[in-house]
Amino acid sequence: MELMAETFRKVMGHFATGVTVVSALEGERPWGITVNALSSVSLEPPLVVVALDRRRKITPTVRAANRYAVNILGEDQQAMADCFAGAPVTPGRDEFCGVRWHPGPTGLPLIDGAIATLECTVELTFSVGDHDLFVARVDSLANEEHHAMPLLFYRRRYLRVERAASVVPEGKTD
Repeated sequence: MELMAETFRKVMGHFATGVTVVSALEGERPWGITVNALSSVSLEPPLVVVALDRRRKITPTVRAANRYAVNILGEDQQAMADCFAGAPVTPGRDEFCGVRWHPGPTGLPLIDGAIATLECTVELTFSVGDHDLFVARVDSLANEEHHAMPLLFYRRRYLRVERAASVVPEGKTD
């Protein structure tokens, strides 16, 4: 099964994604985790889905609160993505990576400098494999005006938009 998991990671690595930090509140304490498993589901009503690893502290936090925010990261926020990707399974250090944030219109933690944000209320939850899927209605959204380019994730590494065009796929010689 280990070989299958590694091959699966490799194959899925060919699907380029944006990079987000999903955030939630436990009481007044913010939690966040880097997530690239985000998708829009519907325009009417506006729905998104995120997949969260059940072993991460934020997963039961989202389940209990029934709300989460999505912070879409810009290409200058790779260090932030790295920090949230290593977010602890249990408390013990700054779970919000020392990142500045502010409460959004619905009170959820929004990262200062994120290029876009969504605040969401969970409509459906599914446990699938080792993850929980949270389908949520978008209650509030914002798009920053500074026109930063998004941070991308491809083949298990971060890329900038201009560099993405120059990456040669494995096995391709030209």
